[in-house]
Amino acid sequence: MNATGALGRYGEDLAARLLTEAGMTVLARNWRCGRTGEIDIVARDGDMVVVCEVKTRRAGQFEHPMAAITPTKAERLRRLAECWLEKSGGPPPGGVRIDLVGIVLPRRGAPRLEHARGVA
Repeated sequence: MNATGALGRYGEDLAARLLTEAGMTVLARNWRCGRTGEIDIVARDGDMVVVCEVKTRRAGQFEHPMAAITPTKAERLRRLAECWLEKSGGPPPGGVRIDLVGIVLPRRGAPRLEHARGVA
């Protein structure tokens, strides 16, 4: 695994822990749907399924991770959510929500995590 892959995996580990601590149950990680792409984390929040995109950045590099959901990315996440529902037996009673966990890793100190619900 290269440095970018390791950074992404570390961020996904932090995000999964954050979601679990918030009372969610992680159902899948790095779930793929053919050529459509990959869902970083699929979780259950009560009777709702949550498709969670995780973006990890080092402090001072590139854009802030919370700016990562472009209209194109949001549409891809919606298609991935549809694929998940199709393969897992249909929509849950509470529906589906798309969330983003943005993580900034400072040069020193603890990572900063931000969880935005319903971003797309």
